[in-house]
Amino acid sequence: MVKLSSILIILLACTSGNTLYAQEKTDTLLRSAKDSMLLNAPNQKEESVKGADTSSVKKFSPRKATIRSAILPGWGQAYNKKYWKIPIVYGALGTSAGFFFYNLNTYKGLKQSVIYRLDNDPSNDNLIPARFSHLSTEALIFYRNSFRRDIDYSVLAFILLWGLNVVDATVDAHLKGFDVSPNLSMKLKPHFSSETNTAGLSLVFTLHRKNNRFDLN
Repeated sequence: MVKLSSILIILLACTSGNTLYAQEKTDTLLRSAKDSMLLNAPNQKEESVKGADTSSVKKFSPRKATIRSAILPGWGQAYNKKYWKIPIVYGALGTSAGFFFYNLNTYKGLKQSVIYRLDNDPSNDNLIPARFSHLSTEALIFYRNSFRRDIDYSVLAFILLWGLNVVDATVDAHLKGFDVSPNLSMKLKPHFSSETNTAGLSLVFTLHRKNNRFDLN
């Protein structure tokens, strides 16, 4: 009986020892897995935030903005979400178009007045518009030529404003790719030129585009 009880005690001790060892090993594995999850959680969160930010940012194509503005003024500004610029575009183009039609109508009246004045028929002088009737023949010719030149200027202004509308939309689309709000910095740094052996200050702009950094001296 003594030997049997001793054997049972030894077996129980071995079994309990193995159980405790297995329990400790399981606890160690659980702690390791938990620590690994805690360490990887911020990185996963950061990656998910970066992915969300990347997907939420709309990519603007300068080529599309250029083509749209060339087809219809203000369309490129609408594509770039710069809606407040559309009234300015149409205001500028409308003003130049208004000058064009004013110069054109005035030129037509002056041209016809010169014809009536130079046809050697005094009865046709009554056909001259009242706003031009008090002018001499030389004055009529001078103003006719001036307004003819102003027509060309107004057409040129309209074309230039249309071109500026295209350039504005293209530049805006290019700048959409730059983060110029929180990451734009301007610093004054001391600068020494070895070529001229002079010292001075250098104005440094730092721009960030996605993960790239550009330093403009």
